[in-house]
Amino acid sequence: MRGTASALPASKSIANRVLIMKALAKSESALHNLSDANDTQLMLRLVNSPETEIDVEDAGTTMRFLTAYFSITNQKKILTGTARMKERPIGILVNALRSLGVDIAYLEKDGYPPIRINGFSSQKTNAISIRGDVSSQFISALMMVAPVLPQGLTLTLEGKIGSRPYIEMTASLMRHFGTTAEFAGNTISIKPQTYRAAEFTVESDWSGASYWFSFVALAKEADVVLPRLSLQSLQGDRAIADMTALGVKAELVNGELRLTKASGAKEISWDFTHCPDLAQTVAVICAAKGIKGNFTGLESLRIKETDRIAALQNELRKIGADLREDDSTHWTLLPSTKLPSSASFQTYKDHRMAMAFAPLATLMNVEIENPSVVRKSYPRFWDDVRSFGFQIEVR
Repeated sequence: MRGTASALPASKSIANRVLIMKALAKSESALHNLSDANDTQLMLRLVNSPETEIDVEDAGTTMRFLTAYFSITNQKKILTGTARMKERPIGILVNALRSLGVDIAYLEKDGYPPIRINGFSSQKTNAISIRGDVSSQFISALMMVAPVLPQGLTLTLEGKIGSRPYIEMTASLMRHFGTTAEFAGNTISIKPQTYRAAEFTVESDWSGASYWFSFVALAKEADVVLPRLSLQSLQGDRAIADMTALGVKAELVNGELRLTKASGAKEISWDFTHCPDLAQTVAVICAAKGIKGNFTGLESLRIKETDRIAALQNELRKIGADLREDDSTHWTLLPSTKLPSSASFQTYKDHRMAMAFAPLATLMNVEIENPSVVRKSYPRFWDDVRSFGFQIEVR
């Protein structure tokens, strides 16, 4: 397979952060290369919405960032979402905002959306402790609103810190928009500051790029070009470029990332603590290439769009592989010894399940149930797949 993934989306992680910062700056900052992914388009539409009820659908980042943004800017809102969104915990963020002085109420189940923001009159404290191992989005949400707090904010992250690159991404983007967050050890210190207007171009999405690493890893021959990607990216999923053990060589050629075949390993160890969205991609590559995987850092997968650990276990068994949970922090990927000629995979309303299993089409006939879920992060994924010569029939 040869060609360019020309529809590769822009990073929604970066886009959603800069959209919040633009709103906090109360500016008309020019933002370029915003993705047409549903998560980004939701944030673009909702951050300045005059509506009282805000429906974030299935967008977890949008729910968390807007909860902090509407709270600290004293906007009375109800935030709700899909049935799955109502199962995704938000209590840690709500408790932090309440300690700051925000009046927030749960409308159904304590600790979960939907929530009602009733107002924020004065800051009660300038220091908060918050778990570092649940979701970096809670931390990033608080970081972004901290400069507009009268007293600023010091965040102490308790225990192990997950997805650290995304916290560092937030701090870097804040600097671009004129504010500073000092991140040392387990403490983030942010003084009262003013966001400024700034032009910004969003780079391509490394999470989306990871599926093309998978296509290259599994194909017999491959030469794939990915545009607008930087090896010095802020995105945690840029880690996929370092894993030549999966059988992929990545190099910058004329400003674009070129992926070609490389010799892979028979066994790998990977800690997904700082790049959990790569887990499904890597698991499928290992399962199909006969690579035994020793994995850690998968804990947060249980509270994503679906329970991704259970979903992976169910679907990998269809190709003769298994993701075995050794204990609460270690998993072993036992690869397939013989792939079937065809298989049908459920997506569990999870965009990453669809895209992670699609590259198996290089080796077998693949059916993906509910393929439209990719609209969440990579709306034109199937167009890119077609452009490489794969035949796709939609039923």
